Amino acid sequence: MSTVVDDKKFTFPDLDNIYLAAERLRGVATHTPLQENINLSDRYGATIFLKREDLQVVRSYKIRGAYNKMASMTAESLVNGVVCASAGNHAQGLAYACRKMAVHGTIFMPTTTPNQKVKQVKLFGKEFVKVVLVGDTYDDAYHAAMEFVDTHDSVFVHPFDDVQVMEGQGTVGLEIFKDSNFKIDYLIMAIGGGGLASGVSAVFKQLSPKTKLIGVEPAGSPSMKVAIDEGHVVTLDHIDKFVDGAAVKRVGDTTFEICRKNLDRVLLVPEGKVCTTILQLYNEEAIVAEPAGALSIAALDFLKDEIKGKNVVCLVGGGNNDITRTEEIKERSLLYEGLKHYFIIRFPQRAGAFRDFLNVLGPDDDISRFEYAKKTNRETGPAVVGIELKHREDFGPLIQRMQAQNIVFEYLNDQPDLFQFLV
Repeated sequence: MSTVVDDKKFTFPDLDNIYLAAERLRGVATHTPLQENINLSDRYGATIFLKREDLQVVRSYKIRGAYNKMASMTAESLVNGVVCASAGNHAQGLAYACRKMAVHGTIFMPTTTPNQKVKQVKLFGKEFVKVVLVGDTYDDAYHAAMEFVDTHDSVFVHPFDDVQVMEGQGTVGLEIFKDSNFKIDYLIMAIGGGGLASGVSAVFKQLSPKTKLIGVEPAGSPSMKVAIDEGHVVTLDHIDKFVDGAAVKRVGDTTFEICRKNLDRVLLVPEGKVCTTILQLYNEEAIVAEPAGALSIAALDFLKDEIKGKNVVCLVGGGNNDITRTEEIKERSLLYEGLKHYFIIRFPQRAGAFRDFLNVLGPDDDISRFEYAKKTNRETGPAVVGIELKHREDFGPLIQRMQAQNIVFEYLNDQPDLFQFLV
């Protein structure tokens, strides 16, 4: 079906085509499980189910859209191969699709892409894929990919703003609907460019119209939320790229129209909350979720009052987490939970000054960072000090003790520019 919006004709995902996509994907993509999670259900007083796309063959749902796009094309149109620009799951999905269909693909990735991700793309694509590292950013890789398309007459496979890609992602929604023998009150899913939310919402608007469809974006890259609020697609000047699978400066023109029409709302979740959720999933459930994959579960805290007693499905979109990011994930989680605090402390330049400072620490307070250089010809020497607490409530008493002992300090957590420079 199609609709005309602002003099543009948009083709929206069609349910019949999504069923056809499911047939194409049979034997290619894994029919991932829909699992009830007891711990989350107990925590929120609801029945929480997880759609485990982190268990997909390429550890994310992206294989669905990439393969469906390619499989819907004629052999003649694929003679010169396919092209994409991606530093993440779309690249892996396209690589696997190229291998399954014996189609040659060229994948442009920024030179800053972690080597582990480059290896994964080559692993999934084997001899059918060539990886080209170019530029420092995704935009650099995208422009190089488009130049390649123009000169080689190849097909560009867009990561989200393509109706056949959306219809491939929509097969996730079909599986959820088929596997649920219960009424789904809420379906929660991450939004990056909007391809997944567009495809899945197209299914549920027709098969389960009373289900509340909630999209979730990281607070540092609210491109869909801003677009819906302003009534048109916008390009954000700056974004936090931490939730890399859902951090885009601009959503698709078509995905915007679909999401503002189909979604009940878009929630923003702080990156720190996402990090806390990643750690909880790993420690409590043995689930390895990437930041974008954890977004839907992280959103539960912001819906806890209204989902009590309801059936809720959270779509875990991917599990391609880079182990080298573990320390950053822990740090962001601690900061968000109010368990880690940084100060500039000006110590008197005399013996015993540091010992006096130790006396203000509580029994469970831990110094996690200390950087100090003794200054000559000055009365005080500054030090950057990080303190980790056991409980959020310990922060107030710590500040009171520091003030009572006349400790001269400057709090860094609420000064983002200075914090990023020093920490």
